[in-house]
Formats: sequence, C-alpha cells, structure tokens
Amino acid sequence: MTSEKVTDAPEEGYERGLGSRQVQMIAIGGAIGVGLFLGAGANIAKAGPSLILMYALAGVIIFFIMRALGELLLYRPVSGSFAEYSREFLGPFFGYFTGWTYWLMWVVTGMAELTAAAIYVNYWFPEIPQWVTALVFLVVLFGVNLISVKLFGELEFWFSMVKVTALIGMIVIGLGVLTFGFSSAGDTAAVSNLWEFDGFFPKGIGASLMTLQGVMFAYLAVELVGVTAGESEDPEKTLPKAINTLPWRIALFYVGALTVILCVVKWTEFAPGVSPFVEAFAKIGIPAGAAIVNFVVLTAALSSCNSGMYSTGRMLRNLAESSEAPRVFRKLSSTKTPALGITVSVLFMGIGVILNYVVPEKAFGYVTSVATGAGIWTWLMILVSHVLYRRAVDAGRLPASSFPAPGGAKCSYVAIAFLLFVTGLIAYDKDSRVSLYVMAGWAVVLGIGWAVLKARNPQIAERREPQFEKVG
Repeated sequence: MTSEKVTDAPEEGYERGLGSRQVQMIAIGGAIGVGLFLGAGANIAKAGPSLILMYALAGVIIFFIMRALGELLLYRPVSGSFAEYSREFLGPFFGYFTGWTYWLMWVVTGMAELTAAAIYVNYWFPEIPQWVTALVFLVVLFGVNLISVKLFGELEFWFSMVKVTALIGMIVIGLGVLTFGFSSAGDTAAVSNLWEFDGFFPKGIGASLMTLQGVMFAYLAVELVGVTAGESEDPEKTLPKAINTLPWRIALFYVGALTVILCVVKWTEFAPGVSPFVEAFAKIGIPAGAAIVNFVVLTAALSSCNSGMYSTGRMLRNLAESSEAPRVFRKLSSTKTPALGITVSVLFMGIGVILNYVVPEKAFGYVTSVATGAGIWTWLMILVSHVLYRRAVDAGRLPASSFPAPGGAKCSYVAIAFLLFVTGLIAYDKDSRVSLYVMAGWAVVLGIGWAVLKARNPQIAERREPQFEKVG
C-alpha cells in the first residue's frame, strides 16, 4: 500500500532539458508521421473516401489512450512511463515485457522510417540505391542523439514545425482549389468526389475496416510524450496541455488533410507506394509543389526515426534500472544521454538498411506490420494499467491524479475492446498476419529471458513499492 504522502524519488540523472515549446511539438510531430504521408496511399486504394471515417474513429480511441496515459503520468511522472506502470500494476514480468516490446516497436519503426526516407530521396535521385540513403540518415541522426537531449528536442521541434506548416499549407491550397477552381485540378475538384465514384464505401465496409491496422500504425508515437516525462522542465503543466490538444491535431492534420485531398483529387487516382500528398500536388500542377511536399514527407520520416533513437535509449536504461537489461545500459554519458542504449538500438535499426538492400520493395510493409503489433501491446498495457490504477484510487490505496481521464475507466474499456478488434483484423489479413507470428516468437524469446533473469536473481519477480518524485 502506498501512502498519500509524496516522497522524493532518487534523481533519474537526466537533464530536464525539454521545454514546453519542445514537448508540445514532440506531441504534435508524434501524431504526424510516415504512416499518414506514405501509408495513406495504399489505404486510400483499399477503402476510398471511407478512410477519413477510419482515421476519425481511430483518433477517438487514441485520445482515450492518451488521457489514460496522462492520468498515470501526473500520478507519477517517470521516464520509464508505461513500462514502469505495467511493472507497478500488473507485476514485474509485464513491466519487463512492455519495456522490451516498446523498444522493439521503435527499432522496427526506425527501420520503416529509414525505408520511407530512402524512397523519398529516390524521387530526386533514382540512381542512388535505397540502402545507401538509409545508412547515411541512420548515421547522422545517431550523432544528433548522442550530443544532448536539448539538441534532440530542438531538431524535433523544427522537424515538427516543417510538417505542421506544410500540412496547414496543403489544406489552405486545397481549399483554395475547391473554392476558386484555380490550377489544373480546379475543373474536377469537388466535395462530391467523396461519394461520386462508387460511393463513400466503394469497396464495402469490410474493406474499410481492414485498413484500421494501417491507420493505427499512422498513430504510433503519440504516446512518445509519456517517455519525455522524465526530461520535461515542468511535466505538471506541459503534459496535460500536450495531451489535451490531441483532438484538434487529429481533426486538422489527419481527418482535415485527407478530406481536402480526396475532394481535390478523386480517390481512384491514388496508388500504394506513392504519397497521396505528393500525388495531389502533382495533379494540382503547382511548380515544384510535389518536390516541396516530398521534402516535407522526408522530414516526417527523419523526425520519427530521430524520436525512435531517443525513446529506445531511455527504455533500455529503464529496463537496466529494474535489472531487466544488462546493468551497463544504466550509465549516462557526460551529456546525460543513455549513449550505449542508443548505440545498440541504432545497430539493430541497421537491419532496416539490410532489408532495403535485400527486399527494397517489401521492406516498408514488413516492418510496419511488426511495429503495429508491438504498438497495440503497448497501448493495451497503458489501458489495463489505467483501469487497475482507477480501482486502487477508488479503494483509497493510491492518491488521485491531478489530470483524471474523463469517464474514468469506462473509456479505457472501450479502447481495449477496439484494440482487440484490430488485433483480430490483423490475424484475418494474410499479409499482416506475419506480425503476430513475429510477436509470438518475440514472446517466446522474452519468456526465456525472464526465466534466465529469475534464475540469476529471484528478487526480480518481487513487486516493489513505487517511488514518487515531486513535480511542480
């Protein structure tokens, strides 16, 4: 049982170098990634305009997940975030499993982003092999992450600024084409494009629902704001603000942007493997417009890979602090970054470079399905931890959070059911089913690892009292 008195926790050792401006942009940037910029092309081809509804539906669930995480973060802000809450509420094994699975998610997401970045560079330089471009980006971002959290935050701020400014620009230009009819797309641009070509659900509701797995991949990384808790200057203020702005971000950048694009260009003209944003600007005929958008989507991919290096290093350190990873990962560099954890993670991301060499045309599909499987597990653990936390608060065993989720645990139950439904869709689809096989193999590996850890140190399986850190 934990008393209501909040005691000081041991200092995590990180530099609280992320200001409100940077945390806000990390949160915004996390919701705008390559899943939207590149993955939406394939999903439009599968579901037509109904994809807009799928993004809106998934967006509501993501907000439930983030409010659940927000309540936990303000109850006890720690850099380990959801792995730490899984450890506290479900037991040490679940903390271990969640920490390593989130690490896996970001490693394979990093591979996906490197693949996407290489595809975008091919737009300008088709003669450069994909794997060469992926390797160059991997090395540059690795260097940035080793220097300091402030440099990471600053780079992420400007990456996100480019994405946000560009998306708003695309929406404004698209509305201009619809309203005033300028550009070569002006004659065919119309709101009726949303239903004129075989209806709003041209391939049927079933086909639309099957895109939910790809849509959920597009939302991966919104929970990254939770990992920043241990390095935010003032988590009590910055985290609620970042989470509460999520609905309008989803409404504007996902639902709004896709609606405008599908009004300007009819959905039948989009194809898998091509960014719908690049395609739309090419159709509009704005000089260099497609090249500009290609630069923006390249920025989005590099932004996400940059975030992946940041979060994997922190998660490995949290696992090491709990004796669930080699102790050497606990060490911080002179710039207060978990340099060894970042280095090892980057080496694993290098597998993405190999995939781009061996199967460049399938690399993106393979890694996104695995990342989605790992992401769904992470979200489920956030939600289950939240449900158990609310039970403890209601029973008077734990102090209430200063940022309670609306509806209490009810919304978390709805989100859990939705994620289990999406898992069923993944199992039904033969192309994405591979992610469940990978996750099953991953579970076996982690199970063996846990057995070894317990044999060496039986105390690792014992529940520990959570330690609180004063914030604000």
